[in-house]
Amino acid sequence: MTALLLPLLAAIPVMAAAVTAILPSRTAGRFVAMAVPVATAVAGILLLALHRSEPVIAAAVGGFVPGVAIPFVSDSFTAIMLVTTGVVALMSLVFCDQTGEFGRSRYFAPLALLLLAGANGALLTGDLFNLFVFVEVMLLPSYALIAMTGTWRRLGVGRLFVVINLLTSTLLLAGVGFVYASAGSVNLAVLAGAAREDGRVAAALGVVLMALCIKAGAVPVHGWLPRAYPGTSAGVMALFSALHTKVALYAVIRIWATAFDLDPAWGRVLLVVALVTALWGAVASASPVGTREILAWQMVSGVGVILAALAVAQAPGGAIVYMIHHMVTIGALVMLFGAAEHVYRSGQFGGLTGLWYRERPLGVLLVLAIAALVGLPPTSGLIGKLEVVTAALGAGGAWGIVTVVVVLVSSLIGLVAMLRLWRGTMWGGPARGAADAGGDSAGGDSDERQRRDDENDDDEARPSPRVPARLLVPGGALTAVSVAMFLGYGAIAPEVDRAVAGLVDTDAYVSAVLDGPDAMTDSTIGGRP
Repeated sequence: MTALLLPLLAAIPVMAAAVTAILPSRTAGRFVAMAVPVATAVAGILLLALHRSEPVIAAAVGGFVPGVAIPFVSDSFTAIMLVTTGVVALMSLVFCDQTGEFGRSRYFAPLALLLLAGANGALLTGDLFNLFVFVEVMLLPSYALIAMTGTWRRLGVGRLFVVINLLTSTLLLAGVGFVYASAGSVNLAVLAGAAREDGRVAAALGVVLMALCIKAGAVPVHGWLPRAYPGTSAGVMALFSALHTKVALYAVIRIWATAFDLDPAWGRVLLVVALVTALWGAVASASPVGTREILAWQMVSGVGVILAALAVAQAPGGAIVYMIHHMVTIGALVMLFGAAEHVYRSGQFGGLTGLWYRERPLGVLLVLAIAALVGLPPTSGLIGKLEVVTAALGAGGAWGIVTVVVVLVSSLIGLVAMLRLWRGTMWGGPARGAADAGGDSAGGDSDERQRRDDENDDDEARPSPRVPARLLVPGGALTAVSVAMFLGYGAIAPEVDRAVAGLVDTDAYVSAVLDGPDAMTDSTIGGRP
C-alpha cells in the first residue's frame, strides 16, 4: 500500500454510500455495506505492516505544495485506529442487520457508510480545518440515524444531539480560526511544538481541545452523552460508541502529542478534567436501572481514564491501549445487552431479570465482557488498566500517585456498578415484561406500553423467549477480540510501541508532510507542483 491510496479510505465509503442508495437489491446493498468496514480493517493491517519499515507516509491531495495541500497522513497510531474502527463498525453493522435496522429503511446503509467515511477521513487528515470537515461528515448522517425509527423519544434525543453538536462544531471552527490567526497555518506538521513555544497558539489550540472534549463527553460538558446514546437503538449506539467519541479522543491525542509536545505544564489542566471525568462517570453508573444508561456512564468514565493516561505521562502508550480496549469492550456490551433488549423488548432491570437461568450462552459472554470492562483477566481490560497505572507510576510525583488512586477507585466503583447490573439482569425470577419494567430503553410512549400490557395478559400461555445465536455473534466476536488481546498482547505491543514512538518524536511526521519525497512527488495526486 502506498500513500497515493490514503484518500481512497475516505472516498470509497462515500462512493459505496451512493451505490447502496441506488441499488434496487437490498441484499446487494448489505454486501456493499459490510465490505467497506472489512476493507478499512484490511487497509489498516497493510499500513501496520508498511510502517514497520516506513514510519510515516503522506499524500498531498490536489498536488498543491506541502503546507497548502490537503494532507492525508498515516503512521502506526492511525493504522491501529483504522483496524479497530473497521472491526467494531463491521460488527455493529452486522448487529443492525440482524435486528432489522437495515430493513427499516433503505437509507440506513448509506448513512452508516457516510459516518464511516467521516471517521476514516478524521483519522487520516493532518489538517485541523479538514478535521472539522470530516467530523461534520460524521455528524450529518448521525442526525438521520438517530431519528430514523421515528418514535417521539428518539426525535427528542436527536434534537439534543443536534443542538449540542452544532454548538460544539461552532466552537471547534472558531478554535481552528484562532489557530490560523495566531500561527498562520492549521497544518499539524507546521504546528509541531508550536503550543509549547507560543502562548497564543496554545490558547487557540486549547479552544480546539475543549470542543473535542465536549464531543468526547468529558466532565463538565458530558451530560448530553448519557441522555443521547441510550435513546438510540442498540446497534446505532454501538456504532456511535466506536466512532464518535473515539475519533474525538484520537484527535485530542494527536494534537496533544504534536502541537503541545506532551507539555506537562499544560497537562495539569487536562489531567484534572480527566480525573473528575473518570470518577464522575463511575459514580453515576451505579444508579440507573437501564442497561444502556449504565454503559453510557461507563463510556464517560472510560473517556476520563484515557485522557488521564495521556495527560499524566510523557508517552501516550497507556491512552492508546486503553482506548482500543474500550472501543471493543463497550461495543461488545452494548450489543450483548442489545440482543436481550431486542428479544425481551426491555432494557430495564425488571424486564431482563433472571437471564442467567434462561440465556446461559448470553450470560457467559456477558461475564467475559463485564470482566473486560472492570479490568479482570483473561481480557484486554487487565492489560489496559495495567498500562494506565504503569504510565502514571512512571510519571512519578504527587500527580502520578493521585492518578493511580483515582483510576483504581473509579475501577472499584465501576465493579460495584457492574455487580449491580449483573444482579439486576441475571439473578432473580422471571422477567415481569416490558410494561412492568417501565418500557424499553428507548422510552416508548403510552400507546406502546398499553399494547404491551395487553400482550402481557397472555404471557404465561406463551413459550419463553430465547435470544437467537445470530444476535450473539457480533457482541461475542468483540468479546473474543478482547480475550485475544489479552492472550496475544505480545504481538500487539510492538505496534503500540511504534505508535508511541511516532507520537513522541514528530520529526518523521513533519518530514513526510512538509518535505518528504512522498509528499512532493510519489504521493502527489494530479502531478501539479
